[in-house]
Amino acid sequence: MKIGSGKQKSLAASFGLVLLCVGAGVAQEAPKADTPPAPAAESAKPVRRNISSESLKEKIVEDFSTPSLKGTVFKPTPPLVGEMDNHPGYSRELTRLQWRPGDPVDLYVVKPAGVNKPPVILYLYSYPFELDRFRDDSFCRFLTANGFAAVGFASALTGPRYRERALKEWFVSELPESLSTSAHDVQMILNYLAGREDLSIDHVGMFGDGSGATIAILAAAVDPRIKTLDLLNPWGDWPDWMAKSTLVPDNERAEFVKPEFLARVAPLDPVQWLPELKTPKIRIQIVRSVTVTPGEAKLKIEASVPMGVKLIHYEDSKAFIAAAVNGTGFDWIKEQVKPGSTQHPYRASGEARSPNSAAKAAQSKQ
Repeated sequence: MKIGSGKQKSLAASFGLVLLCVGAGVAQEAPKADTPPAPAAESAKPVRRNISSESLKEKIVEDFSTPSLKGTVFKPTPPLVGEMDNHPGYSRELTRLQWRPGDPVDLYVVKPAGVNKPPVILYLYSYPFELDRFRDDSFCRFLTANGFAAVGFASALTGPRYRERALKEWFVSELPESLSTSAHDVQMILNYLAGREDLSIDHVGMFGDGSGATIAILAAAVDPRIKTLDLLNPWGDWPDWMAKSTLVPDNERAEFVKPEFLARVAPLDPVQWLPELKTPKIRIQIVRSVTVTPGEAKLKIEASVPMGVKLIHYEDSKAFIAAAVNGTGFDWIKEQVKPGSTQHPYRASGEARSPNSAAKAAQSKQ
């Protein structure tokens, strides 16, 4: 995986430490001795067909220009449970989901002990985060405290999901794919969770850090099942971000500021989606000293947030960690994600909610 000298570790990694995947023949009756065999019919001649390995591949259709599943055709395989552990206070399972050939999604589901159908919070950390922290007992106890289920996974082209790629291809060089497919994954994961009888997704919350925060915004824009967003240092404002982010190696930056690249990623800019976001409860935390998202981009992201969003600033990582050191980092999202009345069932069907159409739809109902 291409990391590069400019890439920084996720701030939330420090946060996590502090808070601590023919054969069968057909029998035929022999002709009688006094009956001559009938001549073979012309139509019975074998027909030659060309069969290539390409024709046997699973066919999927996926649009990398939108977080919506509209027009997407997946071929999901049955879930594969690979690990189930019981620990004091919680249980943890690792399940492999797959809807694209060659791209399985390993999903950790951590549930509090003794709680019937706990509410669910999804956790998606920034590239290049992997899944190690969900194997940490202290972290899992913290996530499930007060009766909440935690669901963790890695974004596209990250960790175990980075495979069979040219070395020059990585999360940022393939950003339209990385963001769109990960937003699609969130919706498919919610479909899977909705089919389980041991979890409640009436009021789903999602915590996202860095690129994970951006993906959370995109997923929430098209999936109304996400009722709460807790976002830390979201990426966005792609022209400024590509020009000045410390995550982008200087020897690759020229490719990413070209108009054609920026045009491909523009439909996935949270600056465009945030103003029309209908998610009822949103908190955004910004750490000013983190330079993965440059200052200019942070200002444009903040300027695009809708009314009612809880916006919190920290001067540096030290101040952020100090605010979370007593184990209160996820208290806000847990307070918002509470069991309530049963909602009308929803399943991601690919119906788009673009910024403009979402506003028009809301006006038409008034």
